[in-house]
Amino acid sequence: MGPLHGYTVVDLSDGIAGAYATKMLADGGATVVDVEPPQGDSLRGWSASGAEVDPETGGALFSFLGCSKHSVVADPGNVDDIEFVHRLLASADAVVWSPGGAVGQHPSLAPAEIHRRHPHLVVTAITPFGLDGPWRDRPATEFTLQAWSGGAVGLGRGSQDRAPVHVGGQAGEWLAGAYAAAMTLASRVRALRDGRGELIDLSALETQILGLTYYPVTYFQVLDRPWRSERRPTVPGVAEAADGLVALGCGTAQQWFDLCAMSGHDEWIDENSPLSITEQANLHASELYEWVRSHKVDDVRDLASAFRIPNSPVGNGENVPTFDHFRHRQVFTRNPRDGFIQPVPPYRLSGVALQAPIPAPRLGEHTDSYRQSPPARRDAPASKSVGERLPLHGIRVLDMTTFWAGPSCTHLLAMLGAEVIHLESTRHPDGTRLIAGIPVSEESWWEKSPIFSALNTNKEGLTLDFQTQAGRDVLHRLIAGCDVIVENFTPRVIENLGLDFDFVQSLRSDVIMLRMPGFGLDGPWRDNPAFAYVIEDAAGLSWLTGYPDRNPYEPYSIGDPNAGVHALTGLLLALEHRRRTGQGVLVEAAMIDAALNIAAEQVIEYSANGALLQRDGNRGPAAAPQNFYRTSGVDEFGREDCWVAIAVATDEQWAGLRAALGDPAWAADPALSDATGRRARHDLIDEQLSDWCATRSGDDVVAALWDAGVPVAKVMQPHRQTELAQLAERNFFEQVDHPVNGPAPHSTLPARMSQGPSRIHTRPAPLLGQHNHELLSELGLTEAEIAALSADGVIGSSPG
Repeated sequence: MGPLHGYTVVDLSDGIAGAYATKMLADGGATVVDVEPPQGDSLRGWSASGAEVDPETGGALFSFLGCSKHSVVADPGNVDDIEFVHRLLASADAVVWSPGGAVGQHPSLAPAEIHRRHPHLVVTAITPFGLDGPWRDRPATEFTLQAWSGGAVGLGRGSQDRAPVHVGGQAGEWLAGAYAAAMTLASRVRALRDGRGELIDLSALETQILGLTYYPVTYFQVLDRPWRSERRPTVPGVAEAADGLVALGCGTAQQWFDLCAMSGHDEWIDENSPLSITEQANLHASELYEWVRSHKVDDVRDLASAFRIPNSPVGNGENVPTFDHFRHRQVFTRNPRDGFIQPVPPYRLSGVALQAPIPAPRLGEHTDSYRQSPPARRDAPASKSVGERLPLHGIRVLDMTTFWAGPSCTHLLAMLGAEVIHLESTRHPDGTRLIAGIPVSEESWWEKSPIFSALNTNKEGLTLDFQTQAGRDVLHRLIAGCDVIVENFTPRVIENLGLDFDFVQSLRSDVIMLRMPGFGLDGPWRDNPAFAYVIEDAAGLSWLTGYPDRNPYEPYSIGDPNAGVHALTGLLLALEHRRRTGQGVLVEAAMIDAALNIAAEQVIEYSANGALLQRDGNRGPAAAPQNFYRTSGVDEFGREDCWVAIAVATDEQWAGLRAALGDPAWAADPALSDATGRRARHDLIDEQLSDWCATRSGDDVVAALWDAGVPVAKVMQPHRQTELAQLAERNFFEQVDHPVNGPAPHSTLPARMSQGPSRIHTRPAPLLGQHNHELLSELGLTEAEIAALSADGVIGSSPG
């Protein structure tokens, strides 16, 4: 039985985000009841390639996301059917809701009403902007949310000679689903303890800010400059080799030096250069690309792996399942109903059985069963008055992570109430302390990274050199007092330290050990360094990002936070297993496995329908027209580089767009009345919309189209996120006063929780070794012992 056996979830959502959230819960063993209208969820008729779909059984993506679920039909216009849905809710533990669900549109099934009528339920609502705030009822698509989030230009993706480019594959939908699953399970921990449910108000815009940008507001406020002021391709990034595409990257100065040596250009190495490694790489881009073109893909990758330079093949729907590493790790399986290839869940739990996929249901397959034998009403335990105690209160976490993926997971734990001890050493501080471009000549330069600050609020800071025997002795005592150990080194590092799961369990038998390697604990790529961009390249996320006449652009962002939120769900499943059995669990949550899951549609479409999905600039399968259009004015950098995003996802929105444009003759063509016709004439529509937008400001375009019911957005610079009224109303940014950097806004959780907290950030990120004395004292070390550790350099408060 899975960790969630006996846990019942009602799905009142429609679309990828809700379906992915409930799929993750079903994978964990939950019973998921998908309540559909008589015509079925819209996802049943979906195919990104336009393949013919049987609406009764559903297409390939529905077959993947619907695995192991039950389907019941309810007519939202029928009073008895609505009462039937309420009986289902009364017997359930949680409900996932989105505004697209036809049944959920009934007034009595609005999230707040469900929460009022069924207070035992955890109600997770997934909406574009949130349930409250001035934008709560504004139309949006995943594409326009990318524009509002700053994700379209977040890390300088693309190039200045063309429009910015979105991350393809509806990545934001999958990301919102991943957060919804994690937040639902976190709230479950509190519900089990305190005997009451709550309303989780999740904003897809806020999940995109966390997943597609790199804390740009904090960065800008602390350093008074944006992360990057112009778009330029990552160098080398995705490059053409003699026989195909290959991906190479440099995440550290050492990796740049090694790339120089590997390509035969030691003369480029300048340890004192005032330029960042990105700027240095761009100076030598042409020579680097020439060198790559003179070698075959496998030769480039073999060399890069030998030099410890991040690298990967460039995946797509056709080739990803053929990669030797994925074959070795068996990360794909066959769909139990239709036989196509699909990814397995993105985490592995030792000794814990996840749900083997059961074929997705036919429309209404389980209706009669639930009507004839309605499940018993689930009465909540008596409510206990506990104040604002956070969901994960009482869980102690040792955070042995660095850079982004691992700390993003432990940061979520800390914001949800766990006690998180962030472990560094003075010899090897967290890598995010080193990437802000602060000169080492500045006093306390290692404390001035806004990225470290943004990722580590609410944590305690401990330094410990566990390369020494004294450091290891202290580490072992620390582990014995922690519920959870999290690390994201390459596998060989932990193994060389002797800290495998068997040893950690010998220190505490019921410990949960969460390991977050880039490519997994086994397989031919297991020891390869993994940064977000090579994970995105290998999984296929890069393949769908960019223009068809150019190499793919790396998103350069989503790989890390996506890994973090998926790892959190795996960890919460392990904690539930421990609650039921008392057993410790090893959780393996590889970055690549999380990325393969949110890129699943590419492999599914190719395997099921023979369709290789392709990047298409800013167009996409979910809306037509869909694109970025230049508006009048200059941006803050003095360039004529202002854009809006427009996406027409329905025929009603097309009618609204026509009206907002003044019903021009060209738009009256009957051929444009449906999506197929608009897609066939996308060039014409783009030309007309470009002309219309070019004479108007972005604000004027947004006002005209939003009032007409059309999804639209300004393409925001990400460091301007605080200027969005919706985020301000929801207090998404909180002011955090750092002892070195001073006050600056910090992003929070992407959801408001009705049981609190009212404030997310309770303490700033720790200074290096800030809590050494109190944490070591708690372990029972004497003043003399602590002083000796300091004198021997085992602990400290400055790099060295």
